Amino acid sequence: MTPTRADAWQLLAEWTQGESLRKHALAVEAAVRGYARRGGANEEEWGIVALLHDFDYERYPTAADHPFRGCEELRRRGYPDWVMKAILSHANYSGVARETPLEHTLFACDEMAGFVTAAALVRPSKSVIDLEPASVLKRMKDKAFARAVSRDDLRRGAEELNLPLEMHVANVIAFIRDEADALELRGTL
Repeated sequence: MTPTRADAWQLLAEWTQGESLRKHALAVEAAVRGYARRGGANEEEWGIVALLHDFDYERYPTAADHPFRGCEELRRRGYPDWVMKAILSHANYSGVARETPLEHTLFACDEMAGFVTAAALVRPSKSVIDLEPASVLKRMKDKAFARAVSRDDLRRGAEELNLPLEMHVANVIAFIRDEADALELRGTL
């Protein structure tokens, strides 16, 4: 099977009812696609993996099930093994090592896209358009802000991309800005 974005979106919509988790998938997709464009990788393939990385989380939110159950469903539907490996590798606890550029990028963009989104939403403008990397880096130092997000994972993601943290933050902001309207992150701007 050669999955399409339409196939991936249909599966995400079928398994994920919550708007915030759907928007998270779209934000991660925007960031991963941005890196695919920059690196000359297949943007469609990378985007599908990003879109589906958490599609099973609403049904199976525990580490014992996510992302394993989702990958079982993908296998049942005939998705290629590399899609499932990339999705499994984004969870540190899965035991699946990250080896490919796609796998490193998915890991790096997953938590960072969520953190950037949260940082944008607390701005007076509620917008990613006027969000600067320095503001995100400052928020990272505030342990009470988005406390569920591992700062170590944010830093490790940049390291896995061989980028300074500030550059990775700037890239993710830029990639998400490109999709600000779809993500409802234009705010008042």
